[in-house]
Amino acid sequence: MVSNPVHGLPFLPGTSFKDSTKTAFHRSQTLSYKNGYAVVRRPTVGIGGERLQVNQLSQAELDELANKAPILTYGQPKQAPPAEFIPAHVAFDKKVLKFDAYFQEDVPMSTEEHYRIRQVNIYYYLEDDSMSVMEPVVENSGIPQGKLIKRQRLTKNDQGDHYHWKDLNRGINLTIYGRTFRIVDCDRFTQVSSLFLQSSLYEQFECWQFITERWSRSVFLESQGIELNPPEKMALDPYTELRKQPLRKYVTPSDFDQLKQFLTFDKQVLRFYAIWDDTDSMFGECRTYIIHYYLMDDTVEIREVHERNNGRDPFPLLMNRQRMPKVLVKNAKNFPQCVLEISDQEVLEWYTAKDFIVGKPLTILGRTFFIYDCDPFTRQYYKEKFGISDLPRIDVSKKEPPPVKQELPPYNGFGLIEDSVQNCFVLIPKAPKKDVIKMLVNDNKVLRYLAALESPIPEDKDRRFVFSYFLASDMISIFEPPVQNSGIIGGKYLGRTKVAKPSSTAEDPIYYGPTDFFIGAVIEVFGHRFIILDTDDYVLKYMENNAAQYSPEALLSIRNRIQKQEAPAPELEKEKHQEIKNVAQLPDYPELSGQGTACPESRSTFTGAKERPWSVEQELSKQTREDPPGVQELEALIDTIQKQLKDHPCKDNIHEAFQIYDQEASGFVDKERFFKICDSLNLPIDDSLIKELIRLCSHGEDKINYYDFVRAFSN
Repeated sequence: MVSNPVHGLPFLPGTSFKDSTKTAFHRSQTLSYKNGYAVVRRPTVGIGGERLQVNQLSQAELDELANKAPILTYGQPKQAPPAEFIPAHVAFDKKVLKFDAYFQEDVPMSTEEHYRIRQVNIYYYLEDDSMSVMEPVVENSGIPQGKLIKRQRLTKNDQGDHYHWKDLNRGINLTIYGRTFRIVDCDRFTQVSSLFLQSSLYEQFECWQFITERWSRSVFLESQGIELNPPEKMALDPYTELRKQPLRKYVTPSDFDQLKQFLTFDKQVLRFYAIWDDTDSMFGECRTYIIHYYLMDDTVEIREVHERNNGRDPFPLLMNRQRMPKVLVKNAKNFPQCVLEISDQEVLEWYTAKDFIVGKPLTILGRTFFIYDCDPFTRQYYKEKFGISDLPRIDVSKKEPPPVKQELPPYNGFGLIEDSVQNCFVLIPKAPKKDVIKMLVNDNKVLRYLAALESPIPEDKDRRFVFSYFLASDMISIFEPPVQNSGIIGGKYLGRTKVAKPSSTAEDPIYYGPTDFFIGAVIEVFGHRFIILDTDDYVLKYMENNAAQYSPEALLSIRNRIQKQEAPAPELEKEKHQEIKNVAQLPDYPELSGQGTACPESRSTFTGAKERPWSVEQELSKQTREDPPGVQELEALIDTIQKQLKDHPCKDNIHEAFQIYDQEASGFVDKERFFKICDSLNLPIDDSLIKELIRLCSHGEDKINYYDFVRAFSN
């Protein structure tokens, strides 16, 4: 790089010298990015970092050079196209000049004021040179305010000329429709608008964009032909200013300033939670209230607290807001308070904030309220005002009285206790719930026992009873087998019912269960005492399967019974023999229903129709199986089967079928062949009565007397 030539020497080789200290000969950067846009900068230094000794041109000069066409090179310059036309309503859209002004209005009919100053705003719309006058609305002024002159072009003289923006300035009077307005000031936008209003529309449009971006930083008032006058002070209405001054008081104020109290404690309320306990009176109750004490005027208000579904009208107030007297004068007792308002002359002392303390009773209008709590603001006020920092909440909730034990009436003996008790609980009684699962599991399961009546009467000592305990419903039925020439009518002694133990009560009855029945147990049924003498084999099997439920005494009684069965005494055998004869003399038999259950091991049958206790005599007759069955019992059984099978088709060939296999005409056939013949003839041999008939017709271990069996199926 060649250094600058010496002054006076031409810039030719040999007259310039190199600067050996320079090492960088690059051009300076002129292209860059700013805010994401490509920007071209003018170089300020040359090659090698030397400062360029050139004049800095302005943007206007650069634009002029760019648009200048040299005549020498390009000939005569062409005429530039006309500027783009922009209408006024586009260039000056939403551009409004605002001036602050006032006018004076005479008040002839008032002694307090002679004139009135009213402040207005004058708007000049640049898009169509229209004007409007608006008066700010003042609340409670009593004067129609708002739009005084609607937007229009206003004439300024008799020749019909209209006001122009050049006629508006600060510190001038403006007469519109006979009313003179004094312009005192304008807003900042109006000041800036004076920069360009005398330029062309295109220049004004560009200048508007410039002002919109940068008018807050530049005010060009002196660079234009319009010079704004200095602003003036807005005139004030004398009567309005007089009203703002405090009224002169001619009475010496007291030490207590009520206005100060009102301004200091406005909207500050002490809230207390109280109760009114009126339970001592008839039909009285304990009710909750909220007491409000207003600090601004020392008034008291009592509000009711309504609970949901309390049966009371939702009236909010118990006592309206008022001052409450605490101590009256002596003669004020006869003062008609319901008609006239109490004044300070009838009251010696009023209730104040210090009278409302948490934990103390308070009597207001004859009612004694107990304050048990307050809100946090009240606690803070008492702490700062009276120095009381401890205002704990008092628990006023009453403990619920113990529930009254419902006494049930004594049991009258009719029906079940649970069923009768339902009438004491609800108006429309419902049947007590049953254990359905227990009923399904233990359906048709009956435990039968032989019992004797414990009575001092000699005639009752030989009476025997059969107890049937139904496991499905825990009910007991008692049947007394009839005995001829005994003078006592046998049959049903007690229908199905639950029997409560004598030690239980009507409120909590305890019924007899299967574990209470065992040999030697005493069962008391409605005042009658029975002693269990014997059971059937199904009871023994049930006790064996449920031995954990029975007491050792019950298991010992069963053990003794089994031992006696293995080696019966002659007297016991004779006694049981007599019992079998008595049971065998029953007049009728159960119906053939198919609802009974049979125990194959014990060959005892339990029917469900009339609930006859056939298991006992079968068990007793088991020990004397070598004796032939009773004729009367067989005849009665045949008679019953014929009645049940009267609608069954008769089998006339039954006798011939058995005779075919009885070649010797002995009247007996083998058991195996007997059951095959019955199966071929479709006889109901699975029925309990038919099984009993087969048992009575059995002869020995292998033979069956089919003569008596066929008689039950004949017509």
